[in-house]
Amino acid sequence: MKVDVQKLRRLDALLENEVEAERLPGAVYRVGIGTQTLWEGAIGYAENRNGIVRPMTNDTVFDLASLTKVMATLPSVLRLVDDGHIRLQDRVSYFIPEFDVDGKRDVTLHQLLTHTSGLITHRDFYNHGRDRDHILQMVAEETLDVPPDTRVAYSDLGFILLGQIVEIVSGQRIDQFAQQNVFSLLGMRETGYRPAPALRPRIAATEEFPDLGVKVGVVHDENTYAMDGVSGHAGLFAPIDDVVQYVQMWLNPEPSVLSPAIRRAAVQCYTYHLAGRRGLGWTCRRDAYDHTGDMWPETTVGHTGFTGTSIAFDPVSQLWVVLLTNGVHYGRESRNIVRLRSRAHNLVAAAIVEF
Repeated sequence: MKVDVQKLRRLDALLENEVEAERLPGAVYRVGIGTQTLWEGAIGYAENRNGIVRPMTNDTVFDLASLTKVMATLPSVLRLVDDGHIRLQDRVSYFIPEFDVDGKRDVTLHQLLTHTSGLITHRDFYNHGRDRDHILQMVAEETLDVPPDTRVAYSDLGFILLGQIVEIVSGQRIDQFAQQNVFSLLGMRETGYRPAPALRPRIAATEEFPDLGVKVGVVHDENTYAMDGVSGHAGLFAPIDDVVQYVQMWLNPEPSVLSPAIRRAAVQCYTYHLAGRRGLGWTCRRDAYDHTGDMWPETTVGHTGFTGTSIAFDPVSQLWVVLLTNGVHYGRESRNIVRLRSRAHNLVAAAIVEF
């Protein structure tokens, strides 16, 4: 692969314009091929509200939001597959008997991972659940919106269930299992749920809530907040160094935390027969949630987080981008980040002289 590195400078200008126009508080970003970093930067503000101004830096820690799905829950599930404890075709009801109601008996872990289980996208359990256990019970008892394997519908509920299954099988909550079996083994030293108060000065602020003020180091997602900050669908915090370390694990030809076989299986598209493109956890090219613009290879996979985070990589060319922002800091109503992600990835693709 040949890259015109000078063209990557346009990424700086794009993001600087967004910050100056106050459409984005700040960003930390990195572009690379395999283990090589080609371009990186940190601009704007980690916090910029109510008279508090903190600059964004390369070691700023972000609320990763739904990147939790592919950085904590996905590798935890796949590790259990690698180790022979579970199968992707296992029924959810095998592990969670209360799930076996209203025609859900045959829903599989594979369908949860590919968002084809038939479960709805989201529900405000935080308004109804008494505590973490009660919310898990309500999720397990949720009825299907459509029959399984008839629609790709991105579902937080599916990954809440997957996180619970990791706990049931391993005896460790998802935060503990991922820490021991993924993060620590990859050298992701500052990745985890419920960051310590001492880390707060380095954490990017997210949204301001009427009853809580601006959230800094407190998970943005309301359902995860109601679940004591730990869930299979959200709650993870990390700086860009750790996120890049995780992405590069997927590009490493040698066995690592996950076997080459399970990594190959995870980045395949399993939903060509439906109106969506999903691997195991990963979003594939041409899916409605694909954020990689117009020119990335068809073998690209990625994922986004509601707070403004995203990762993308192509396992064939080994091109990757990590873009971390606190895009909800000025309010969740402004979703400029959706269009910005595609424009940023177009700039990266345009800098590739030869794939």
